[in-house]
Amino acid sequence: MGKRPTIQMVAERAGVSRGTVDRVINNRSYVRAEVRQRVLAAMQELGYLSPAARAAAQPVEQTFQPVKLGVILPNSFDHHFRTEIMRGVDAAREELADFKVQVEVAACQTDIPREAIELLGEMTARGVQGIALCALDDVAIAARVDELAEQGVPVITFNSDLPTSRRLCFIGQDYRRSGRIAAELMSKCIPQDAKLLATVANLEFNGHRSRLDGFCERMREKGFGAGQIEVVETFNDYHTTYRKVAEVLQRTPDLAAVYLANQSVAGGAEAIRAAGRQGEIRVICHDVSENTRRLLGEGVVDLAISQDIYRQGYLPLVLLRELLQKGKQPELNTASPNISIYCAENV
Repeated sequence: MGKRPTIQMVAERAGVSRGTVDRVINNRSYVRAEVRQRVLAAMQELGYLSPAARAAAQPVEQTFQPVKLGVILPNSFDHHFRTEIMRGVDAAREELADFKVQVEVAACQTDIPREAIELLGEMTARGVQGIALCALDDVAIAARVDELAEQGVPVITFNSDLPTSRRLCFIGQDYRRSGRIAAELMSKCIPQDAKLLATVANLEFNGHRSRLDGFCERMREKGFGAGQIEVVETFNDYHTTYRKVAEVLQRTPDLAAVYLANQSVAGGAEAIRAAGRQGEIRVICHDVSENTRRLLGEGVVDLAISQDIYRQGYLPLVLLRELLQKGKQPELNTASPNISIYCAENV
């Protein structure tokens, strides 16, 4: 008689951890659809037929009432961000379709708060019962989220928070911490009397503001004065980023470093290259797109700090579904602890 299959054997066959197998067996959330299928296939191949495994393999969605969820994206997401967010949204949509969950997506065309408020209204008018929202940290938007909470329509913020609102929870990175990590790295790369530039996308977004606050806070702790750090907003626009970085480079010939805390990393990097300062100026940025990988390899960017953008598209929909269909409240502290640092050698 062969050895009875174990969770460890299933994990090894599927190429995942024991914890992932346990989540599949117990039908818990935050397992990508392709990973779930791989684990179930490994269970079948090995003959792992515990009652819990059989329950996980059987459709249970027929016991749930249909649910309609909405996702509202900001105007500021560039190609990389939008692609990764939508990859997470699409994975959740595919996985939750078996539970009678529909997902509709809308995107703002501007950064005017009224547009996000109108999209919230349009979605609820179409019967959306829960919303994943990334928007400006604006009092009017926060007030609308509070109204939706009163009406029983939960809102989960992702990527950038509305901390003063009655949103259910926030899915994203600990941006203050990621900014502090950037400063810790930067402080070790330049002299203590050096001048540096920090480019930020839009200070009306809580995530952008928190990242910059964390960076400046840690730089002060490391002995850098506020007068040494110039801050400019670039609104995630390539041409604006290029122009503003080029202007600072021209009037500050002794600039030692640039902190690109916005999505238009290529714009800042090309301005540095055009000024003939590649290799002289230390550059730290956030997020690892294909452009960033190229710039790291070329030595224009020194270090990049990543975040799990896919998770920000996927997890809000899973949590909303669990609340609306199963009555399961999400944890309030859902900021991702995973912050990775990339250079030319590990990108």
